[in-house]
Amino acid sequence: MARQANRFSRSDEDSDINLTPMLDVVFIMLIFFIVTATFIKQAGIDVLRPDADTAEQKPTVSVLVAIGPNGDIWIDKKKVDSAAVRAHIERLHSENPKGGLVIQSDREAKYGQLKAVLSAARAAGLIEVAISTEA
Repeated sequence: MARQANRFSRSDEDSDINLTPMLDVVFIMLIFFIVTATFIKQAGIDVLRPDADTAEQKPTVSVLVAIGPNGDIWIDKKKVDSAAVRAHIERLHSENPKGGLVIQSDREAKYGQLKAVLSAARAAGLIEVAISTEA
């Protein structure tokens, strides 16, 4: 009988679970998800995009430009003068050279502002340029 009681007391001591390795794994997974997460880019203004039947989703976007209904150009949540659009596009594109440019132009925006942004993108050397639409 004494032998059985001794065996039970040992198993009570060994029943503690060491959580340190599990916490290490959880911490490493958290770091992995933070590093690999993609963040949503916003231009800084909400626009009413035109409708399109052939809309496609773009996988990588490095530069997002919005053109408001009154012709204001927004990049990276800042209102930008049309003369400075190229410099902003070049700076943002250099941060992520694999991504392209997406232009969110309002339905009421003038074509001249869209043409100015497209010209600035071409002058900055961007090949991947898309215009955002509603599907």
